[in-house]
Amino acid sequence: MSETRPRPTLYAVWLIVASVIGWWAAFQLTVEKFALLADPDASLSCDLSAFIQCGKNLESWQGSVFGFPNPILGLTGWMAPLVVGVAVLAGARFPRWFWALFGAGITFAFGFVCWLISQSIYELIVLCPWCMVTWAVTIPTFFATAVHLLRNGTISRSEKVRARAEKLMAWVPLATILAYAIIIAMAQAKGIDFLGEMAGLLF
Repeated sequence: MSETRPRPTLYAVWLIVASVIGWWAAFQLTVEKFALLADPDASLSCDLSAFIQCGKNLESWQGSVFGFPNPILGLTGWMAPLVVGVAVLAGARFPRWFWALFGAGITFAFGFVCWLISQSIYELIVLCPWCMVTWAVTIPTFFATAVHLLRNGTISRSEKVRARAEKLMAWVPLATILAYAIIIAMAQAKGIDFLGEMAGLLF
């Protein structure tokens, strides 16, 4: 079943913006990984303090959980929402099975990011700047995609569900802010004074 509703322009634009930001973060992490491979004692540009740094994450087993550096997943994975966003903006209509697969991919990315957040805060006890950029765009992308799959009939064909989902999209920014707040609260509860660290670095 193909979409019959108006083109989701705002959602498409967000996919493009999120993909560019996410890809750039993955690229920067890849550059930092190359720097570590060339010189294990290298001082990385993202190593801002003992608690705000990329080095510890990149050198941990969590940083290569699939046998290769995690940033490679970002370099390749962010291409999917970028292509979908551009295609939708250009007027492309995708069948239900396509959106289901796309949603599965975004859900996997969200689940993986949630796991990385927990590992970063509770195991490594450090916050990686470029990782946080990735978290920052993955979370709202998941929320927006979940709502979009409800409103375009991928998850449910009920007109009532689709109509309610249309209104629910306006709440994605609030849900995102709440998610950010939870992450900051988790970090501070663990003893990582994120806000204090960032304020000290800025001022």
